[in-house]
Amino acid sequence: MKQLYRSYEESTNIFKEYQEKYPNNIKIESIGHTWEKREINLITISGDIKNADSKPALFYTGTIHAREWIGHELAIEFTKYILDNIEHDPTLQKYLKKSTIYMVPCANPDGYEYSRTHFSFWRKNRRVNADGSYGVDLNRNFPIGYVKSTSTTSNVYGGPEPFSEPETRALRDFVEAHENITIALDYHSQGNVFFPAHDFRHEDTIDTTDMNVLCANMAEEIRKISGREYGIHQGKPPTKLISGSGREFYHSKDIISTVVEVGTRNISDYMNDMDENIREHIPALLVALREAPNYSKNNSVKRVNSFEITEIGSNHVKLKWDYEKHEDIFFEIYRAKRNKYFCKTSNLIARTQALEFTDINLETNKDYFYNIRVVNKKTFEKSPFYPQISLRTDPEYDEFSRTYYAMAKETGYVAENLNDNAKHFGVNSLFVGVDENKGVSYAVVSVSLQSLAENTIIKNASFNLYPINRVSTTIEKYGEWNVGIVNQDTMGDITNFDDVDNMEIIKYVGRPTQSHQLTQGIWRSWEFSGIECEALQNVFEKYGKVVFRVEGPKELIIGRTRQMMQWDIGYGKFGYGLPFRPRLEITYTVKPNIIELFPKAVYTVSKDSVVENEVSAGFDSEGKKIYSTFEFNLSSLPTFDYTMITKAYFELNSTNIYIKDDIRFHLEFVDENIDKDYNGITNREIIQTIGFDVSAAELKNNQTQYFPFDSYSEINLNEKLKDKSDIAFVLKPTSSQKSIKNKKVSWEIKNQNLSPKLIIEYIPKRRYPIEKVTNAKLTKENGKIKLTWDNPKNSDLKGVKVIKNAFRKPYSTHDGQKLYAGMDNYTFDDFGAKDIDKYYALFTYDEVPNYSEPVIIEYKAN
Repeated sequence: MKQLYRSYEESTNIFKEYQEKYPNNIKIESIGHTWEKREINLITISGDIKNADSKPALFYTGTIHAREWIGHELAIEFTKYILDNIEHDPTLQKYLKKSTIYMVPCANPDGYEYSRTHFSFWRKNRRVNADGSYGVDLNRNFPIGYVKSTSTTSNVYGGPEPFSEPETRALRDFVEAHENITIALDYHSQGNVFFPAHDFRHEDTIDTTDMNVLCANMAEEIRKISGREYGIHQGKPPTKLISGSGREFYHSKDIISTVVEVGTRNISDYMNDMDENIREHIPALLVALREAPNYSKNNSVKRVNSFEITEIGSNHVKLKWDYEKHEDIFFEIYRAKRNKYFCKTSNLIARTQALEFTDINLETNKDYFYNIRVVNKKTFEKSPFYPQISLRTDPEYDEFSRTYYAMAKETGYVAENLNDNAKHFGVNSLFVGVDENKGVSYAVVSVSLQSLAENTIIKNASFNLYPINRVSTTIEKYGEWNVGIVNQDTMGDITNFDDVDNMEIIKYVGRPTQSHQLTQGIWRSWEFSGIECEALQNVFEKYGKVVFRVEGPKELIIGRTRQMMQWDIGYGKFGYGLPFRPRLEITYTVKPNIIELFPKAVYTVSKDSVVENEVSAGFDSEGKKIYSTFEFNLSSLPTFDYTMITKAYFELNSTNIYIKDDIRFHLEFVDENIDKDYNGITNREIIQTIGFDVSAAELKNNQTQYFPFDSYSEINLNEKLKDKSDIAFVLKPTSSQKSIKNKKVSWEIKNQNLSPKLIIEYIPKRRYPIEKVTNAKLTKENGKIKLTWDNPKNSDLKGVKVIKNAFRKPYSTHDGQKLYAGMDNYTFDDFGAKDIDKYYALFTYDEVPNYSEPVIIEYKAN
């Protein structure tokens, strides 16, 4: 029996005492009896207990698994917090004026008491089964996804039929009698993860975003208190989903529902761990309470009717949505760089009454996630969220992008105490850390970079792993996980533990991941610094592939058996499929070609004359300006469709000068059709000033002057390349003096080394997407949805990417579930539900990659 943890009888007495002290705010009642005739307590908390059932409600259940004591303890402390603060905390008063809390602190009183007094790790209730064994797993006894079993001694035995147990019947009857419940939280341990409800069809539902955002908002409150990061994981095919859970039953009643797995042990050290878990979850629960009215069936503020992408660039995105306009309605737009992210003030990027929004100043080739909800500015009611938009911005004009997946046969884990490490490669999971049985474990991840060009320059990179289970990480805030680039000259056998243990690490990548930052269901990224990109560059040039070693803690605290993290490899029956393979994201450019263009014509233009093959600028005897003009031809550059000018600058070399006056010289990019006379020059059309002006004094100190093009000038220079047209520049003098005469500067023209020149750097890069696929259609084959199409006959084609989205036509190659990417002309939606309408989008892509406009196929369920 653990001290500090309260017995079921003690908690009952605590709630009764609170009821006597705060009769207007709390009520305790029984909603049923257990097998051993204990009452199942239901706690109601409200700003006005008489009207509690008329307000939207948060439904809390705890300790449905007997050994998971956190639910019971948190309910006690949450109640204490509310009642101790409700009289002076206006926020609590506001929340409880609009919402009600229903709590079943312990949904399994018999099992809990058995766990406390006899067998700590008992999980089930205390039903006597027909064969004399004890217990049913109450969280497998609900009807949604229920699986019948005769294995009565199993810890997950779901009982003879759904709702066979008095405890689950009590929960069912209460929920069905209270349609005001809008959010249900089922508290468990362990794992530090939220498990939102699913419907066993492996498809996102209309409220998947709502559940993810609720969990993320709660997780952010936890992170603010303790620094601990919670994962969010709804379940991915082809893994087996938990069957017969209360979570899915509540969701089937149109309730936003999630399991909350707390901590790293079923029964934590109360003072060190449990106390902190309780403190961090109280503000998280308040977040859920605040949201309860927004999911009421009586909420007049509905979600938007649509939410779509209309345009994606390298640094901007345009979004639109549909809603009936009203003067009291506005929209909140949230942006994140990570999936399953919170929606709070810190990432609220717009409040608008318009039906469209353009987000600018984004980073190139980065993932962004957008959410939208509707707000009534008078009542402050908020709508549910529309399904999240996911997208990736385009690469910059000089960039290419690659996603490299781990090579299965050279990716796996090695463990100190196992003799069959070679069998761990290419299957199932990566185990990294330390375990009492396995000993120390490392993961080795190998990625081929053969498709990168020899002249590649890596600009940034990230290494990404998908965490699928952190239950074996049992020690709070202990140890860290690192990724290192291996020296392949000395690495030895990657399937041999000693060789892996002794690997020389060239450079560790990004920041370590601490144990309290480990999550489940959210990609973990190690971002390369500039120095680490250089190391990756060197490895690529030398070996054509990179090998990473992933390492975790190597020692255990006495009394603990494991500190082990499990990462997905994408293969095997326990993996979540090929999209979840370890991956290396690289943004890169290539070394540019450099060409020097000399002017085909130069002129000095004054009021009285036009002199060819002379470059002078200044002021004549009347104080009138003297200009110089330069004409260049771009025909020597490669074709526009496959060439990108990345940098340009103009070089001028002055002759000896002796001017002391304040004269400055400006170089202008002008329309090439300028007339070569004084009137035409003075009325010239200026595209952009190149670089910055230079003074006569500066020319004395530095004969050579460079005028670099800015971004706008480079864009216009690229446009001129399209038609291989001539381009022109004008050198213009200015002075702060009102009257300056007979002052001019000449520049070299006869010496070719010093002659005016336009220096252009360019890279070979395809500018435009490949043609779309043709003849795209859907059929059904062997019970699956099959997509077929014809690829365009284009040598630049690198593949076709197929995206599925149940809520909108995917404009982005990232806005939905990726089904396929490659050179085939067919794919299957292996786990797609055939009774749900959805859209499929097919994009062709080249090596940049440039993606075509999507070919959309709409699937209509029968």
